[in-house]
Amino acid sequence: MDIKGLRKEYANPVLTRGMLAPDPIDQFERWFKEASDAELAEPNAMTLATVDADGQPSLRTVLLKMFDRNGFVFFTNYHSRKAREIGENPRVALLFPWIRLARQVVITGAAEKISLAESARYFASRPRESQLGAWISRQSSVLSSRQWLMMELEQMKTKFLKGEIPLPDFWGGYRVRPTSIEFWQGQTSRLHDRFLYTRNEEGWIIERLAP
Repeated sequence: MDIKGLRKEYANPVLTRGMLAPDPIDQFERWFKEASDAELAEPNAMTLATVDADGQPSLRTVLLKMFDRNGFVFFTNYHSRKAREIGENPRVALLFPWIRLARQVVITGAAEKISLAESARYFASRPRESQLGAWISRQSSVLSSRQWLMMELEQMKTKFLKGEIPLPDFWGGYRVRPTSIEFWQGQTSRLHDRFLYTRNEEGWIIERLAP
């Protein structure tokens, strides 16, 4: 299969320094709203990069569930591969690939567990089936079959037949506190617009990067 000719010419309006918000969280919120308004499939989907103790990186797609000036929050099993690697090295990267808009946002920073209260509030807001799924999925472990998984689901439905489903002690959120955030917008002739926000002691500095 010859893929060398796969190419799309971008035609976005030019992005200038004066068009950017002074704070990258405000800028992210603008772009996130535009991605949502454009009805992209799961605009909150982001690629999470982690690195293990041997320096081997790994990637997976997770869902952003909260963001504010303190950082970007996702949820997972605390026994998963991503959680183990964060425990070994908290430095991570996030990528939002809004391809249809010819935009992407890249965030680097450090991940830390959020409070038990925050995890409990979010868990309580999840659909009941998702709550059950959190209880039965031993994330990243080897499964003998899908049938075993469905049997576990039925057992868990019976266990929590009545009342609220409690938060598992092995499940919760991580907050990525950003140290840099890059906004990328595709342009003609591959001369893309890239602006990098970097945190310093006084706040954020903004620099244009070469495409």
